[in-house]
Amino acid sequence: MKIIAESSSTRTEWALVDGREIVEHAFTTGINPFFQTRREISHSIRLELPEAFFKRRWDHVYFYGAGCANTEKCKVMESSLVAQFKTPVTVESDLLGAARGLLVRESGLACILGTGSNSCLYNGHEIVKTVAPLGFILGDEGSGAYMGKRLIADMLKGIAPADLTSSFYETFMVSPNVLLDDVYTNTLPSRTLSRYSAFLSEHLDNDYCRGIVYSSFIHFFERNIRAYDYADQPISFVGSTCVLYKDILLEAAADFGVRIAKIIRYSMPGLVEYHATEES
Repeated sequence: MKIIAESSSTRTEWALVDGREIVEHAFTTGINPFFQTRREISHSIRLELPEAFFKRRWDHVYFYGAGCANTEKCKVMESSLVAQFKTPVTVESDLLGAARGLLVRESGLACILGTGSNSCLYNGHEIVKTVAPLGFILGDEGSGAYMGKRLIADMLKGIAPADLTSSFYETFMVSPNVLLDDVYTNTLPSRTLSRYSAFLSEHLDNDYCRGIVYSSFIHFFERNIRAYDYADQPISFVGSTCVLYKDILLEAAADFGVRIAKIIRYSMPGLVEYHATEES
């Protein structure tokens, strides 16, 4: 039996797996070694996961996570997991997790559109090409954090419609100063920005809100997908943002000339299948 975990900056999905069967299943808050220390990660795992995950030593722990894109950060994550589970651990990027979850053993283009965004060309086992996502400050086009940043900046600069701005402050019970402080002092700012972006989903009948979502997806295609030979193969998407705005994503893709094969919320079913076939 093994543990498979897939984590964004917002939430982590955990599965205790026996072959293709999920024996235990749980969600905890997001884990990101780029923003969290080893101690904070270990604390989150131990306190939030059900006791069933700690009953004994498992065969292996496979962790796919945001922020696990270089050796240093992977080591932070690995040491935290080994300390908690006393089990061999493999730490990979959330992008590889998305690709394996979406495509399993097939090759193709795989993308994340959630709190952050990312893309890659996958050969059925590993990533063979990617475009630097650059995070919520310099990149992450099409993500919840990207949309949230645009919305909040427009409201604070007086660009967004006044009635929408008033409704936003009433909905979240914040003032401009509190909002600014929340964005700049939060230890996980991308999660904060993404949470506020949910306001857009409640007002898609408003041209301004719909325009932010649509143009954010167009920016994702222009600044990421354009780097691939996308005309020859469809693209698959996973994440909360692509599911929440599925209809607008399909519209933007059609306008850009992209064929979408799949839009799903979670990678876990595909990851379970990938690691089951790995053993067979």
